[in-house]
Amino acid sequence: MSDYFIGDLTPGTFVVNVNKEKEWGIGQIQSSINNIITVNFENVGKKTINPKEVELKIININGTN
Repeated sequence: MSDYFIGDLTPGTFVVNVNKEKEWGIGQIQSSINNIITVNFENVGKKTINPKEVELKIININGTN
């Protein structure tokens, strides 16, 4: 699994689903309640995700680290 903490997955953060990055595209976290995260992905719309089952990777859309 990833090396981030669930607490890093806060609304406004941009992520990709590691296993479906090309299909789903970039997503923006909408909410995080009781370790269930709602993400709005550019190609597939809103998805409800359990980050213990789906690996999300935080990305920087500005291209800087």
